[in-house]
Amino acid sequence: MASDTVSGTLPIDPLLPELAQTLERSNCALLQAPPGAGKTTRVPPALLDAPWRNGRAIVMLEPRRLAARSAARFMSRQFGEAVGRTVGFRTRFESKVSKETAIEVVTEGILLRRLQADPELTDVACVLFDEFHERSLNADLGLALVRETQGALRPDLRVVVMSATLDTAPLAKLLDEAPVLTSEGRSFPVDVSYRPPRRDQRMEDAAAAAVRDALESEPGSVLVFLPGVGEIKRVEGRLAGTLPDDTELCPLYGALDPQRQDAAISPATEGRRKVVLATAIAETSLTIEGVRIVVDAGLERRPRFDPGSGMTRLVTERVSKSSAEQRRGRAGRIEPGHCIRLWSEGEQARLRTHSPPEILEADLAPTVLQLAKWGATDPTELDWLDPPPQAHWDQAVDLLRAFGALDGAGRINAHGRALLEPGLDPRLAQLLVGGRERNLGRTAAALAALLSDRDPMPRGTGSDLELRLDAFEGSGAA
Repeated sequence: MASDTVSGTLPIDPLLPELAQTLERSNCALLQAPPGAGKTTRVPPALLDAPWRNGRAIVMLEPRRLAARSAARFMSRQFGEAVGRTVGFRTRFESKVSKETAIEVVTEGILLRRLQADPELTDVACVLFDEFHERSLNADLGLALVRETQGALRPDLRVVVMSATLDTAPLAKLLDEAPVLTSEGRSFPVDVSYRPPRRDQRMEDAAAAAVRDALESEPGSVLVFLPGVGEIKRVEGRLAGTLPDDTELCPLYGALDPQRQDAAISPATEGRRKVVLATAIAETSLTIEGVRIVVDAGLERRPRFDPGSGMTRLVTERVSKSSAEQRRGRAGRIEPGHCIRLWSEGEQARLRTHSPPEILEADLAPTVLQLAKWGATDPTELDWLDPPPQAHWDQAVDLLRAFGALDGAGRINAHGRALLEPGLDPRLAQLLVGGRERNLGRTAAALAALLSDRDPMPRGTGSDLELRLDAFEGSGAA
């Protein structure tokens, strides 16, 4: 379900006329509303009749494919239509739009490709940045490019940044003191209890025990936040065969196929409940109907780039206070709930307020290549909420020059444009393009698939890439 699945009046509704009036006199606005207020699915339809739209599309960015699909489906149901008519969506692997589509829900990479193909955004009237508080790299980059389009080519283009927990003052300043509209939201009370694992207890065992106790003592479905797929599978193994007969056990993560994702977020059938084991994918933009208990391991997995080594590694670390609050709120969307935190109150007090923006920790090679195609060879040429670190930028430029994608002045060349075409990390794109040039395109594609996904071989197999390639090709996937 999209984030706003309750019917009737939503907390954001009284604010919608003011938002419409604000966009009559200003081309930017900030909308701050807590989870459950209704911003994701109420704002785009509220702008359809705006005179400045002139038949052009309203484009809303979602940070995840699942959220994009779910929001489009929910709004389409409100119109009594199939997805792809008034409301459609575009993601990297799926698209449902038509000539009738006036609201497009897209993932962030789709917007970047659209900007590169048409910097003027000719057929777009408004760009909505949903869940901007997540501060993904592509959202920051997309906002910087849209603002340049707005300033140089399209002063009539409207931009609305929507956020739940972000400090709006720096963002308002970046957007030329854009008006800030605030919705108080509506969420039900959620009791919080702290249940840190014992010294001799693994986190997965503590999570499984908390789920069993919650199911025994309280009604409703359970949403469990875990840092990654490995932990999800281990907790799933511990719970399998131990739950009541009326309880379904569902994993939920980004690499899961769409059908299983949809099954995880759909309401439990009458008389049954479910336990959903999820990564941070369920932290925002989604409501799983019937959930009134959250079990939070308090951990997240984040990529961290080291410009010295040129390597990105995944680190598991404590969530921020804002993320913990987002997760707690999942239990209070449609009725009072309970959040069980698998850490102590002392640890809670020491959590950082917000997670750092991705732009400060990420590999910037994809961003530098995108900006080179845009025509920017220096980060200072754009306005950023947080500018990219110079060391990360310089390392990315050096890498792309070594690939032959940039000239001596940092401008993109034909090879650099070819690397952008597959929509992959430049390293994998270099592999694909180089393989094609050597008449080894099939092998290069198989290697790129292996390197971009989870290791298909069991633990202890070693690191032999040829072994994995043989297994991959033998499976018929290549």
